[in-house]
Amino acid sequence: MISPIHLELCITFVYLLLHITTGCEPIDTTLGFVSQPLNQSNFDIQKPYDIPLEQRYSFSKGVHKLWVIKTDKPHSNTSHTRARTEIRIQGYDYTSGVWQFEAYGYVPCGTTGVSIMQVFGSEPPHATTTMLRAYNDGLYYYTNPLILSHLYNRWFRLNVIHDVERNNVKVYIDGVLKYEGRGRRGTSHYFKCGVYTQDHPSFYMESRWRDIKIFKRQD
Repeated sequence: MISPIHLELCITFVYLLLHITTGCEPIDTTLGFVSQPLNQSNFDIQKPYDIPLEQRYSFSKGVHKLWVIKTDKPHSNTSHTRARTEIRIQGYDYTSGVWQFEAYGYVPCGTTGVSIMQVFGSEPPHATTTMLRAYNDGLYYYTNPLILSHLYNRWFRLNVIHDVERNNVKVYIDGVLKYEGRGRRGTSHYFKCGVYTQDHPSFYMESRWRDIKIFKRQD
């Protein structure tokens, strides 16, 4: 016969096991990864080509603020894409290995119908392997599934891990796994964050980012 103490220990063990296996326990996603050096030269700002940078981007007290209006022009006069103001991480394009993007993001109330983070690069006809979009106070992996509710007016830590060889993508919010699935392959990739107009956008779209880091898993 199991004593009450042993029964309580068994229940606690099962609870902890379920908590871990369901991805509810925050973890350090950067264990086994090496942080890559970054400075302002690694941040290529893509913004509407006919507007001065300071009218769509600011950097103050460690915070990158990026905004766009849905009627803005694309980032070049030859592009047929929609309006965007994004940080394109340059210097760390990759074709193999396991790479990770980490940053704290913030989306103000009212911003909707917009991509705030991308893993660029894919097999045709797509352009991206991952896209995280804001729709009505929620953050989505493309349009489904929902990975974060109550998105507006709060800072959250975002970690996106892309394993090229396994064609696998993981998305963590505040250290908790929120999405895992297949990528879209492709021959070259890089990370982006900011605002890039999607379907049913608000007139004004904005996101803010701080403590942006890039990691590569140790071989």
